[in-house]
Amino acid sequence: PLCAANIDNEWIPSCPTHLKPVVGIKFDTLQQGISFYENYASLSGFDTRLYSTKKRKFDGKISLKYCVCNKEDFRETPRLQSNCKKKRPITRMGCNARITLKLINDQDNYIIFSFHEGHTHPLTTPNSAHHTKQSRNLTLAHKKYIMDNIRANIGATKSYRLMKEHVGGYQNMAASVTDFKNFQRDIRKHIRGKDAQMFETAVF
Repeated sequence: PLCAANIDNEWIPSCPTHLKPVVGIKFDTLQQGISFYENYASLSGFDTRLYSTKKRKFDGKISLKYCVCNKEDFRETPRLQSNCKKKRPITRMGCNARITLKLINDQDNYIIFSFHEGHTHPLTTPNSAHHTKQSRNLTLAHKKYIMDNIRANIGATKSYRLMKEHVGGYQNMAASVTDFKNFQRDIRKHIRGKDAQMFETAVF
């Protein structure tokens, strides 16, 4: 993604027009609308999160759903604690980028009711786009590679570096070292005290 600041000092993603949200676009389901925005975010260099929801009183159906940039709002400054070992990074920057998905009356379809395109922060560059949440996903190949290395007593960090060499660089990993560590942690927890044959069932 290539970004440019406009006159309001907001960062506007550079994205193909047909993949950009437009007010009035119709979706068969709410999830299709959410997935559309997530795909746009992945191409544009930012992460999303689901925000508030409004439901109709008479049937409980979701009438409005807000999808926002993950840097929306501001996080309250946590109280300092004497046993705090690591300072949490600032992840909220008051970003206003979002879409609102609205239920069409008497139908199960949703439309983009509103869309704010600009961000209050720089967006991820192409060289580091693989670090965004939407771009990270442990595939079956990742999991099998980690499992094979567990059998060889190879840790998650080394597994990540070895696989990076196989695929030609970090930009081709589609996962982070933290994803590798978390998966290996969950597997070891799952098979603790059990037979090694539990490896296969833990993944598949």
